[in-house]
Amino acid sequence: MLDEERILSKIDEINSYLEEMKDFIPKSFEDYMNSSENRRVCERLLQISIECVIDICSLMVKGLKLGAPSDEDDLFQKLKRKKIVSSKTLGLLKGMKGFRNILVHRYAEVDDELVFQFLKSNLGDFSAFKKEILNSLK
Repeated sequence: MLDEERILSKIDEINSYLEEMKDFIPKSFEDYMNSSENRRVCERLLQISIECVIDICSLMVKGLKLGAPSDEDDLFQKLKRKKIVSSKTLGLLKGMKGFRNILVHRYAEVDDELVFQFLKSNLGDFSAFKKEILNSLK
């Protein structure tokens, strides 16, 4: 059985993190680079937003009894096979996970330009994901 309350709570968390992030995203890359505090705040808020997305996926897989995933990619695949997420969103989820791994594990140090571009171009990915999850809860 789906734990809709926890899923909705995680969606609220994402919304609050994204709203908070708006106050720290500068208009230009130069401004972004001139504030290490803003950079770190944005990185952390992105990381925990993505972790909420992964938590929601896990709650969905568990609640729908889709079997134990072997890894996070398998978690996303199970949701795709059940038509909870689209092929496009599956790609977004894999991209988010990879980006989160870069932020957490600092692979080759974080590319500030990549983070800034994600902030400017990819925050809508969270909305696409939330929309599909909310539609599946109806």
